Amino acid sequence: MIGGIDARAINRGAAPPRTSRTLLWIVVLGILLGFTFQGSRGLWGPDEGRYVDAALQMMDSGNYMVPAYSPAELNFSKPPLTYWVIAGSMQLFGRNTWAARLPYALAYLATLLILFAMGRKVCPGKPWLAPLVYATSLFPFLTSNIISTDVLLTLAESVAVLGFMMFAWPDSVLQRRYGRLLMWLGFGLAFLIKGPPGLLPLLAIIAFTVLCDGWRAAGRLFAAGDLLVFLVVGFTWYVLVISRYSGLLHYFIHDEVYGRIFTNMYVRHSGSFGWIVVYAPVLIFGTLPWWGGAVRAVKVAASPSSWRTWREKRSIRLLLFLWFVLPFVVFCLAKSRLPLYLLPLFLPLALLVASRMAPAFDLASRRNAFLLAAWVGTLLSIKAVTAYAYGAHIDDDVGAREVATAAVGIDYRALVFVEKATDSYAIEEQTPWGMRLYLGKPVYGIRWMDADAATQICAAIKAQGQSLLLIDRGISREDLERALGHCQASATPAGAWRKYLLFVAHD
Repeated sequence: MIGGIDARAINRGAAPPRTSRTLLWIVVLGILLGFTFQGSRGLWGPDEGRYVDAALQMMDSGNYMVPAYSPAELNFSKPPLTYWVIAGSMQLFGRNTWAARLPYALAYLATLLILFAMGRKVCPGKPWLAPLVYATSLFPFLTSNIISTDVLLTLAESVAVLGFMMFAWPDSVLQRRYGRLLMWLGFGLAFLIKGPPGLLPLLAIIAFTVLCDGWRAAGRLFAAGDLLVFLVVGFTWYVLVISRYSGLLHYFIHDEVYGRIFTNMYVRHSGSFGWIVVYAPVLIFGTLPWWGGAVRAVKVAASPSSWRTWREKRSIRLLLFLWFVLPFVVFCLAKSRLPLYLLPLFLPLALLVASRMAPAFDLASRRNAFLLAAWVGTLLSIKAVTAYAYGAHIDDDVGAREVATAAVGIDYRALVFVEKATDSYAIEEQTPWGMRLYLGKPVYGIRWMDADAATQICAAIKAQGQSLLLIDRGISREDLERALGHCQASATPAGAWRKYLLFVAHD
């Protein structure tokens, strides 16, 4: 008995389980793993704070078209759909951590449901196995509680690939008719979440179609009406902001595409072996506890005879193999590498593992049921520890309470962090943007080495009125006073917090 449902009823004998019962089991598991302790942990900097801060800036300014860190600092590094989703949740459920993370728990649950639909095509007798593998694999479980683009991107890509599966292996006329439309809708959403990386599964879809059906069949993927849906959903925002801000097209192409793929400008493990350092631990530990199935899937996929058989039979396993391998090669070759980039690849990995384990895996076995229940308990324990006993040094909720204590009795309308950073990207990484959620005040991040740093500080004080300056200890008070002299502002010492000296500034 797991999650209140009899495991033996799911898998008894050779007959396939009832879809409604197994689907309910997956929903219960997804709710248990996705929502438990979901709002208990504060925002971890820098990434979680950045996304929530940008959503709050949209809500406070009423400008949902242009992402921004603060009233003075625009942020086009990511398309806006992630910010829209977070802002929508906080509009409905309040400005709190639980509401900020709610879309991610829902996305985790929705991804399991889509994997269930995929599982009906990959291993029809046990469609629940793929979502079970994904839900309980260590990496997807841990990331389900992290505010980022990647959880939402994984959901959008799963929608797109499910659409292709419906088109390529239809169970009905309706699936054939609307599968391709769903595919392009999913890719449009993926592009609005993360730009070009959202289209990586399309490489696998095209490669599979060409290998099995030829180039002419690949051309049929690009039907005008369905492609229009992709263009409208994925590109409308880009067209609007590029027409409004000069130089933005160059920024998207040069910084966000060329810079991330071919340069070290974002300082993300760009060395020759950086991909091993980042991705090997994710694949080794992130696939726990399904190592056995993963190893068997790799052995089969590594056999050239398997490729020939898959191609001759137009097997869905060839699509899954290409869906994992082609994006992974791109991630390894690109110079910007982060663990979360691999999250969407756990979708084909879960399906491949399920396809190998389906003939022998029996959830009615008391041993399997006990081990699974114990592992679920372990996962929830890990989530509890990270919520209550780890991460205080990067928790913006903890930091906000410390700043509030250090500045008790002081009336200020904004927090202005001035960092002695070597590059502009460091401002994104060092500024605790998430404090905005807990203190209810705009957060500015300014690099002291910028030629116009003094102008930026003065502009923030003028726009917000009395502000709390958090000055890197490496900046002398004399230099700060000279900077404030540009706008005849004054600063009064107000204590210290961590690596910052606190000043109250007003014009």
